[in-house]
Amino acid sequence: MRRLEGKIALVTGGTKGQGEAISKLFAKEGATVILADISNEGQEVVTNINDNGGNAHFVQLDVSKSNEWESTIRFIEENFNKLDILVNNAGIPGAQTIETLTEDEWQNIMDVNAKSVFLGMKTAVGLMKKNPYGGSIINNSSIWGLVGSGRSAGYQGSKGAVTLLTKTAAVEFSKYNIRVNSIHPGIILTPMVKNSLASGRGQILIDNTPLKRPGKPEEVANAVLFLASDESSYITGVALPIDGGYTAC
Repeated sequence: MRRLEGKIALVTGGTKGQGEAISKLFAKEGATVILADISNEGQEVVTNINDNGGNAHFVQLDVSKSNEWESTIRFIEENFNKLDILVNNAGIPGAQTIETLTEDEWQNIMDVNAKSVFLGMKTAVGLMKKNPYGGSIINNSSIWGLVGSGRSAGYQGSKGAVTLLTKTAAVEFSKYNIRVNSIHPGIILTPMVKNSLASGRGQILIDNTPLKRPGKPEEVANAVLFLASDESSYITGVALPIDGGYTAC
């Protein structure tokens, strides 16, 4: 039996990079996957999943807007009558320091990276807690939600918020048997990171990574699959680095 057979999963930012890899792996493992993205260009990924025997659907979602979250959860309830897995994956980068970061830039990063996780959990829990067996929420933080770097103040502030919000939700939602964990990817070969490596900016991070290489989106997806599946049924409130050992140093 496939590891997510019969489950309904929502993946935000599900059409690119790590989100795309997660969505495809979930579908391969038997889940019906709803891919959510602010861009309406995600139909190509949905078509690819369905052409390969999976079951995927697309919804357009601005994760920083509560009304759009409400319409997305309503769509899932009306069409599937349940939600088993939520992956809060959507996010944006930011390289400004505290001195250079503007208030508007700070707010935008916090809205997309941290507020979105709060809204996603707040909106989805009403449907998830109807499941007699509970569910699983996975929030995508970062290595920069665990350690500092002296740069990217807004990004790191937002990802640090995700780390502790996850632990709070794990305790709060335990009464519904809903598990909540965060993942903390390091240097992963997404399009954004590939551009950074090509310019030489990301090489120092790889040099400081014990495994001496960037990770692949599929390696992140494998960890998320474990946390989404019943194999991790006694794991909640965990911050899981997927970083080649970077945060161990």
